[in-house]
Amino acid sequence: MQRTRTDTTLFIQQLFNGLALGGVYCLAAIGLTLVFGVLRIPNLAHGALYMLGAYITYFFLTTVGVPYIAAIGIAAIMLFIVGVGLERLVFHPLRNSPHTHHMIAAVGAMFFFQALAQAIWGADFRRMDTPITGELRILGAEISAQRIVNIVTAVIVLALLAMFIKQSIHGQTIEAIEQDRIGASLVGINPSMVSMLTLGLSALLATIAAGLVAPINLLSPTMSDALNLKVFAIIILGGLGSLPGAIVGGFALAIAETMTATYISSAVGEAVAFIVLVAVLAIKPNGLFTKAVQR
Repeated sequence: MQRTRTDTTLFIQQLFNGLALGGVYCLAAIGLTLVFGVLRIPNLAHGALYMLGAYITYFFLTTVGVPYIAAIGIAAIMLFIVGVGLERLVFHPLRNSPHTHHMIAAVGAMFFFQALAQAIWGADFRRMDTPITGELRILGAEISAQRIVNIVTAVIVLALLAMFIKQSIHGQTIEAIEQDRIGASLVGINPSMVSMLTLGLSALLATIAAGLVAPINLLSPTMSDALNLKVFAIIILGGLGSLPGAIVGGFALAIAETMTATYISSAVGEAVAFIVLVAVLAIKPNGLFTKAVQR
C-alpha cells in the first residue's frame, strides 16, 4: 500500500512538472508557428530570442531589482522591439529571395545574439533565484509554487493570445495572411506590417516562456540550442502553421519527456521528442493537425 501511494505521488509530481514544462514549450512553439504561417520560413533564430529574453529578465530582476513579473514584462516588450528589428533588418530585405537565404540569415542572427549574450554576461552558467517560494500539496505530492505559476501563466497567456487573434483587427490580419497572402493583400492588408507584428509577437511569447523557466533551469548563451530542436519537433508534430497543433504537441512532448526521464532514463527523456516525432510522421506525415495554407 505504501509503495502504491509513493508511486502515485511520484506520478502526480512528474505530471505537474510536465505541465509546467509544456506551458513553456507551447508559448515558444506558438511564436515559431505564427512566424512560419505568415513568413513561410522557419525562424532558426527563435531559440536565440528565447535565450536573450531569459538574460534580460535576469538582468532586470537581479541587477535593477524590479519585481519578477515586471522583469518578465519589461523583457517581453524589449524583445518585441528586437523581433520587429529582426524582421526589418534581416528577413524583409530577403522577402523575394529563396528560403535558404532566410535560413542562413537566421543562423547568422542566432550566432550574433549568442555572442552578444556571452560578451555581456559571460559564458558561465547563471542561476536566477525565484521570488516565488513555497509548495502546494496535491494528493500527497509537493508541487513548487513556481511550477504552479508557470502553468497558470501559460494558460492565461494562451487564452489572451487566442482572444487577440480571433477578436482584434491585428490578430485577424495575421490569420488572413496565413490563409491567403495574395488575397489579403488585394483587400488592403499590408503583409509587411503583419510580418513585423508577427515576429515581434513571436519574440514576446518566447521571452515570457524564458522568464517562466529561468528560475528552474540554468542560464547560458547556448541554452537555446536544445529548445530550438524541441520546438521545431513540436510544430512538425502538431502540423506546420497549426496553433492547436503547437499547443497539443507542446504539452504532449513535455509530459512524455518528463515521464520517460523519470521511469526510464534521462537520456531517453532527452531523445523522446525525436522518437515521438518519427513515430507520428511515419503514421501521419503532415502532423497531427494539418493546416492548409495558400502561398
